[in-house]
Amino acid sequence: MEKVEIANQQSQSPLYFLKNLLIARWRSLLLLLIGVYLPLQVFEILTVKIWENQAGLPWDAPILLAVHSTANPQLDVLAVTLAIIGLPWTAIPILGAIAIILLLQKRWRSVAYLLTVSVGSIIINRIAKELMHRVRPHLWQSIAPESGFAFPSAHAMTSITLVAILLFLTWASSWRWLVLIFGNLYIIAIAWCRLYLGVHFPSDIIAGWTVALGWTIGVSLIIKPYTIKVQSVDSERPNDETTLLPEERKLISKK
Repeated sequence: MEKVEIANQQSQSPLYFLKNLLIARWRSLLLLLIGVYLPLQVFEILTVKIWENQAGLPWDAPILLAVHSTANPQLDVLAVTLAIIGLPWTAIPILGAIAIILLLQKRWRSVAYLLTVSVGSIIINRIAKELMHRVRPHLWQSIAPESGFAFPSAHAMTSITLVAILLFLTWASSWRWLVLIFGNLYIIAIAWCRLYLGVHFPSDIIAGWTVALGWTIGVSLIIKPYTIKVQSVDSERPNDETTLLPEERKLISKK
């Protein structure tokens, strides 16, 4: 009887609840640290550095010149084609088709994730560009010049956003590996074409990657377009990570 009373007292202690909460939510916390905090921290550092020096970081120009040194007619055609494929406007019909399929399947949570991430990515990019007012590089005459501000790269943000949406939507199937492999190749190819054409600094690309990565993963932690199964802290039965802990259920029942 005394052991039962001691166990009940422990289960009602704040430390016991905190321990169970951390055990049950460790995946989300780890994803929050690696997938949201670290990318946004990199984005913040780049923003501060570029705000202090609009000319760019020390490694911006050397990387651009190194990429430009490989220029040839065949790569010119490839770069221009990739730039068109990577346009934010090109992604709209793709995302629209995916949204229609999800609506027909009545996957409301996935539709909400797709719309929130897509619209949010556009808004973040527009606001950042207007706030930073960073001009595009002019190290050579580009074969596909761009107007407007450079930081962060809209192409880089669009590529990350599109691949992240596809990856989260296919996370529960074997298709995720195909999306992961070809998605990474697509992201790298789009970044290369922006550098090859000389319309973005490398720091613009990295900034676009990091802010889009933090945004897409952060929204996924809230909307959860996929389901994560974790081991229950009180039994061997797996529970959804979004379910309440026993202590939380007790608090709600008391209310």
